[in-house]
Amino acid sequence: MRTLCPNLDREDALETVLEVPVPEEMISSNKHNSWQTIRSWMLRPPLDAAAVSSVLGGRAAEIQFLLGVIAAPLIPLPIRCDRATVGDNIKSCPIESSMAKYIVQQYVAAAGGEHVLNSINSMYAVGKVKMAASEFLSGDDLSLGNNSKAGKLKNMKNGRGEIGGFVLWQKRPDFWSLELMVSGYKISAGSDGKVAWRQTPWQHSHASRGPPRPLRRSLQGLDPRSTANLFSNSICIGEKTINGEDCFVLKIEAEPSTLRARSSGKVEIIRHTLWGCFSQRTGLLVQLEDSHLLRIKAPKNDVFWETTMESSIQDYRTIEGVNIAHSGKTSVSLFRFGENSESHTRTKMEEIWSIEEVDFNIKGLSMDCFLPPADLKREDEGSGVINVADSDDLTKNGGLPYKFMANSYRVVGGKGGSKVVAVDEE
Repeated sequence: MRTLCPNLDREDALETVLEVPVPEEMISSNKHNSWQTIRSWMLRPPLDAAAVSSVLGGRAAEIQFLLGVIAAPLIPLPIRCDRATVGDNIKSCPIESSMAKYIVQQYVAAAGGEHVLNSINSMYAVGKVKMAASEFLSGDDLSLGNNSKAGKLKNMKNGRGEIGGFVLWQKRPDFWSLELMVSGYKISAGSDGKVAWRQTPWQHSHASRGPPRPLRRSLQGLDPRSTANLFSNSICIGEKTINGEDCFVLKIEAEPSTLRARSSGKVEIIRHTLWGCFSQRTGLLVQLEDSHLLRIKAPKNDVFWETTMESSIQDYRTIEGVNIAHSGKTSVSLFRFGENSESHTRTKMEEIWSIEEVDFNIKGLSMDCFLPPADLKREDEGSGVINVADSDDLTKNGGLPYKFMANSYRVVGGKGGSKVVAVDEE
């Protein structure tokens, strides 16, 4: 990962420190042109709504689509700082809950032990990502299973995809900050313990609805303590074999009160469920999957969106006594339904990620590092449903997946893109 950009105007001048490290793959054989490109990214003005509309259907819109969905999703519910142990009212717990507590206890031991995990006050991680939308299906192609007309997008198996890097900072009890840049487009997200927020070049900073929740990326093998605290209140639903590894499957669901807090007048979060698969051999988390369903209320026909994310977690290495996952792959499926079958769509995308550097107990990492942006808007101040288009325009639009703009659930309805429903439940 490159952390410094040379001064292209003066050879004897100091180099520029990059906010987000750049993967080596982005520096081609012609290094001067590569650095010129990176420099143009840093000088690029923020995108406005007109600029977003002008690139609709282009590469920039695809990148926005990817970043809105896969860059910084949150987990279903807040995490308690303390963790229930197997000794807490074990006789009164159902067998599924007591089994889950034992599995979590084994995970804590495998991840480094209670004493080591509790000694960590803060951490940071630097990594690189490669993401692409891989498939788009609509209408009869979904029901017939016909892939002949499916929109085949970039496939990372052929070496294609958008490359970028990220920096993640965390501090106890529930502070975190993420900066992720892909092909010159950066998304920032974070939490100061009171509100979780995100910021993009094409949209004002805005807060998520409901209580602040941790970043899903942290639970992909980077934060064992939060993972253990989250699944301590789960239930064991059985066993599953993943890549030849026998695993226990733990399940946890967001409570109705949390779902109501995240919902709005036009958007209802119906469910959000999380599953964790823990290896019976090593005790470590090897797969994380979550699925949530929301309903966009419309005058005629409600529209439903189901999002499923599945992350394989690999390459555990011991860093200062803590087992940290250093690579993995996340696959995402977006399914829209609820109207006539012709307007149903399914979009798939994937991200390959790796961790280049991890450190703990960062000196000088103060609370000021996690302050939200000055232009932060709350959901009830206008960043929820911006404009509800006519339901016919919304539900009949079966165009390219790049019609998703800015956030996970921003949908451009109507042929001219004049009517927009922006739903950002994250």
